[in-house]
Amino acid sequence: MEQLNQFLPFLLVFVVIYFFMIRPQQKKIKQEKEFEAGLKVGDKIITKSGFHGKIAELSEGTAVIETMSGKLKIERSAISLELTAAANKKA
Repeated sequence: MEQLNQFLPFLLVFVVIYFFMIRPQQKKIKQEKEFEAGLKVGDKIITKSGFHGKIAELSEGTAVIETMSGKLKIERSAISLELTAAANKKA
C-alpha cells in the first residue's frame, strides 16, 4: 500500500501530461493530414511562408502552385490555408 502511495504522484503527472500535451498534439497532426489529403487541383492556397497561389499539380508529397511570378514546387506540408473553401463559406 505504501508503494502505491509513492507512485501515485508520478502516475498523476503522466496522466496530466497525456491529456494536456500528447493528446492535443496527436489530434492536430491528424487534422493536418486530413487537410493535406483534401487538397485538389485548382484550390487557391497560402503557404506557411506566405506565398499565395493556385494548385496546378498534385503528387504524393508535393504540389506545384501557380503564382504571379511563375510556378513553384513545394511540399504539401508547407500549405497552411486553403482559400477556396473559405471564400465559398462567406458567399
